Amino acid sequence: MTAPLYIIDYGSGNLRSVQKAFERVGVQAEVGGDVAGIRDARGLVLPGVGAFGSAMEELERRGLAEVIRERVEAGVPFLGVCLGQQLLFESSEESPGVAGLGLLEGAVRLLPVQLKVPHIGWNTIEIAKASPVLEAIPNGSAFYFVHSFVVTPRRPGDVLTFTEYGVGFASGVERDNVVAFQFHPEKSSSLGLEIYRNFARNLC
Repeated sequence: MTAPLYIIDYGSGNLRSVQKAFERVGVQAEVGGDVAGIRDARGLVLPGVGAFGSAMEELERRGLAEVIRERVEAGVPFLGVCLGQQLLFESSEESPGVAGLGLLEGAVRLLPVQLKVPHIGWNTIEIAKASPVLEAIPNGSAFYFVHSFVVTPRRPGDVLTFTEYGVGFASGVERDNVVAFQFHPEKSSSLGLEIYRNFARNLC
């Protein structure tokens, strides 16, 4: 029996910790990197750590990028985490000339050099709009971050949460069936698990 959630493996990311977090909230999640698994899943999760360019190269090389776009456009619930949020956008300063998945308009920018980069540790979010994935998450809640780059959505309505770290940035985005966060819910204690629980509740 196919698991309802498919965690996409493209050779980068803390896949097992994300899988275990879903298991802790009673949700079966399969880790894999094949086209058939993505096509069969009722929900998709794209985690990741590392560089934008090498991640996109692997997604393209394995034939996963196009099927991700296909399934998202078909309305399958999609959750991006950390690098998985950045890959949703069109481009990144980290890897000039490399096209992202392009599912959301905008680019990925380096945090200002005067800040301590990478941004590591707990920081709070300001909720920009209501969302089922943030049910029972109080405004001002703290989550765990590890990153040097941030997304800059072209559409203000795509911003789900803001975070301040010397500058304000979009720490969460959402449009239709796509939601993603720069922070790591699986490293963010009970509130992070609540986000995963909320996402799984809304599987088609």
